[in-house]
Amino acid sequence: FCVAIRNHWSIENSNHYVRDVSMNEDKSRIRINSDIFARLRSFALNIMRSNDVKNIGAEMYGNALNLDNVLNYRGVI
Repeated sequence: FCVAIRNHWSIENSNHYVRDVSMNEDKSRIRINSDIFARLRSFALNIMRSNDVKNIGAEMYGNALNLDNVLNYRGVI
């Protein structure tokens, strides 16, 4: 039982918390096709994690300032 609870919270902390804090998913006002945008956010998060990004928020800020950073990730092109 304890393992199941620990596994549940590891998913919450590793995925949902990052999406809520770094990507402001809870504040999103997208109502039409919101599932598509959620998948795009997951895709972006997975690309950053596969490239060993430690600070997702800072990396997203840097990517917004310079889109060439996005093209330098492994797995994008």
